[in-house]
Amino acid sequence: MPRFPMSDRVTQIHPATDQAVAEAAAVIGAGGLVAFPTETVYGLGADATNDSAVAAVFAAKDRPDFNPLIVHFADTQAVARTVIFDQRAHALARAFWPGALTLVLPRSPDNPISLLTSSGLDTLAVRVPDHPVGRALLEIAGCPIAAPSANRSGTVSPTTAGHVAASLGGRVALILDGGPCRVGIESTVIDLSAAEPVLLRSGGIAAEAIEAEIGPLAQPESEAGPARSPGMIGCHYAPRTPLRLDARNPRLGEVLLAFGPDAPTLAPGEVLNLSATGDVDEAAANLFAMMHVLDAASATAIAVMAVPEIGLGRAINDRLRRAATAPD
Repeated sequence: MPRFPMSDRVTQIHPATDQAVAEAAAVIGAGGLVAFPTETVYGLGADATNDSAVAAVFAAKDRPDFNPLIVHFADTQAVARTVIFDQRAHALARAFWPGALTLVLPRSPDNPISLLTSSGLDTLAVRVPDHPVGRALLEIAGCPIAAPSANRSGTVSPTTAGHVAASLGGRVALILDGGPCRVGIESTVIDLSAAEPVLLRSGGIAAEAIEAEIGPLAQPESEAGPARSPGMIGCHYAPRTPLRLDARNPRLGEVLLAFGPDAPTLAPGEVLNLSATGDVDEAAANLFAMMHVLDAASATAIAVMAVPEIGLGRAINDRLRRAATAPD
């Protein structure tokens, strides 16, 4: 099997033409790593049935091996061959796939997916993405693709091909450029492995929409012990610059990540507004891209205005709280 060594050189970015997608599928088939766009964020993809390839994903991201990966599939039928669906899973798949929803379900017998993807757990995190490039790659590769966000572990998630190149350098064989991600925030993760559905991670599908399909969602009892999905580590999605949450105005030396029409007027380069109209969906799409820009401003801190806890605002606040958590 060909090896794709990691280095610090910058990986070439390929516009997502048919030829480039076919080349990326060949890399996946040979055990290599490819970064590709989804509607949520860019993913770092590998053949989910290949133990060595999945291990390379953890190595490229400097990711702890207790943090599971999401496995992406071309369609619901392919998902159902690897996990045990119940009535709730069928309802959510009909409503939201392809789309920004991940389901944690029990692994089926004789499941071909590498146990490394789920960190040895008896469940699997699965989804069907809604992006033409990602879907084309899955169809041509002909295998499920394990794909966490295409960035170093714990840092700000990538929503452009340039973000991937800046974070992973030569640790990926190629990067498919499909433009900025439409949703701009990771998928919502629902654990359906027990009788009560649990919201493990807020994300691109609002919890209210999911509850309209299957009823109330419980919160995880604790984040201690083995993680059952990505995005559950306390310090995550973090820029190099410290965050100061629930700010109204920046202090001396700070820049401002604003929200809504009442944001203060500041000099160019000192403020970016997630949504001047107060639209939480627009704010989610802008979150990571704006964090990347403000992180490069050499400020003492990024002051962050409050975002309401409604719809995708819950997912935004989850990311901001984790980004502001100092590592132990």
